[in-house]
Amino acid sequence: MELNHHELTKLLQQAYSAEKAAAFAYIGHARSVKNKEEKIAIKQIEIDEWNHRAEVLKIMNLYKIPVSKWYEVRFYVIGKIIWYSCYIIGWFMPFYFAGRLESGNVCEYFRMKQFFNSLGIKEHDAILYGMGIKEKEHEVYFLEKIKDNKLLPFFEKLFSWGKNKGFNNIDLDKKYPMEESDIYCKK
Repeated sequence: MELNHHELTKLLQQAYSAEKAAAFAYIGHARSVKNKEEKIAIKQIEIDEWNHRAEVLKIMNLYKIPVSKWYEVRFYVIGKIIWYSCYIIGWFMPFYFAGRLESGNVCEYFRMKQFFNSLGIKEHDAILYGMGIKEKEHEVYFLEKIKDNKLLPFFEKLFSWGKNKGFNNIDLDKKYPMEESDIYCKK
């Protein structure tokens, strides 16, 4: 079956390639931190990103959506740049920008679910919901690590993400079940 939904197709292609960039970034991030618990947590987030990439590819293959060579090259370069920059930009910025990135990634999966549902396709709901929630867990982890850092208010004002600003409307303490999750990430 092929999808006749340009925005969904593009979103799947972007997500697939962006997950590789995120995984590369987390390789560098984990290697650059000294704290053993942080290394383990960031390594697990990297594994989650590889798993998300594999799940997105399964969905793409079902609908004969090709991998975008452009996105693959673009996000490969971005991921590698972030990987190596983690060694030179200090401790705070990798945590900050990882959290900011994850905040935006949350909605990718909820929007995919909404697009599929608009086509009458519900078979991907559980996996897309799960990946969206996992991305939110990543965001919360990174914010928790920097929430008391003196740089956070400045970065939050400059980059629109932090304790008081985000790119999704999900509260893990009061999350909606999958069947009611269409309230998330509405534009």
